[in-house]
Amino acid sequence: MKILLFCSAGMSTSMLVTKMKKAAAEEKIEADIDALPQAQMINHANDADVVLLGPQIKFMLPKAKGIFDPKGIPVEVINSADYGMLNGKKVLHQALKLAEK
Repeated sequence: MKILLFCSAGMSTSMLVTKMKKAAAEEKIEADIDALPQAQMINHANDADVVLLGPQIKFMLPKAKGIFDPKGIPVEVINSADYGMLNGKKVLHQALKLAEK
């Protein structure tokens, strides 16, 4: 499963990605997870199974849905508390649940 996280510059989210990868490894879940700046969304329109947005760019949800929805790729904003606490396990499970929809 390919999970892409987009945020303002791709920096703060990279710490969360590290925690998500650790959680995936512990649970033996195969996941390719990357953090990218929101400016690159359009360049990755075919690269994901699930897209998550950092809470700081939740205002971009309509644009993200416009890019990914036509391709059948679900998009959601990461829960602010989970993002702030860098709860990789919860965010990983948010992505997995979203992929099932």
